Amino acid sequence: MSDPANNRGPMAPGRFDLANRLQTRVWSRPVPMHARRFWYCFGGLAFFAAALQALSGMFLTMYYQPTVERAYASVFYISNFVKYGWLIRSIHVWGAEVMIAFVIVHMIRVYITASYKHPRELNWVAGVLLLAVTLAFGVTGFLLPWDQKAYWGSTVTMSLIREVPLVGAWIARLVVGGDTIGAATLTRFYSAHVMLLPATLTGLLLAHFWMIRKQGISGPL
Repeated sequence: MSDPANNRGPMAPGRFDLANRLQTRVWSRPVPMHARRFWYCFGGLAFFAAALQALSGMFLTMYYQPTVERAYASVFYISNFVKYGWLIRSIHVWGAEVMIAFVIVHMIRVYITASYKHPRELNWVAGVLLLAVTLAFGVTGFLLPWDQKAYWGSTVTMSLIREVPLVGAWIARLVVGGDTIGAATLTRFYSAHVMLLPATLTGLLLAHFWMIRKQGISGPL
């Protein structure tokens, strides 16, 4: 690449702008042939589903009111009176199911291909934590509509948690904010759903991607 301004011949590598160097370092990296198969796409699909959940959730928080008096009414208003609100809420509800499915299938593929072995043990741990956070998103989000299905479904979930030996009762009481599901539970679930869990997910994703970048894609089975 020549410099037409002074005809000094090929431009030195240092003359490339930062964007080109960043593109070369981050994006211009070959993908192994075995990783181009369908079963290797579920990690990326899970990330796409997470991004879609974040975007649709941001729109829902503009109208949702996390109080026992207004939660159900705000969801009803979103679904029936906000323009395209029914569509955004449907994307968020069904996207949660799809995201969980993608993460589970991705981890099954990683296990079957033994991609969790040395030197990727920490990446596997990060993936397990990401699965736990994904399931926590589903549990906390399930209660937010504050209807009969949400209330009794969450009651059953908390009953199961109480059966965990030694720490189950303590964890359930901490999460619920008392002995029964109520206003404190709704507030805690909403705070976890829109603040604590997204921050945790972001940190784990950055660690996950950094390790993939550093170690490369695992080899075939």
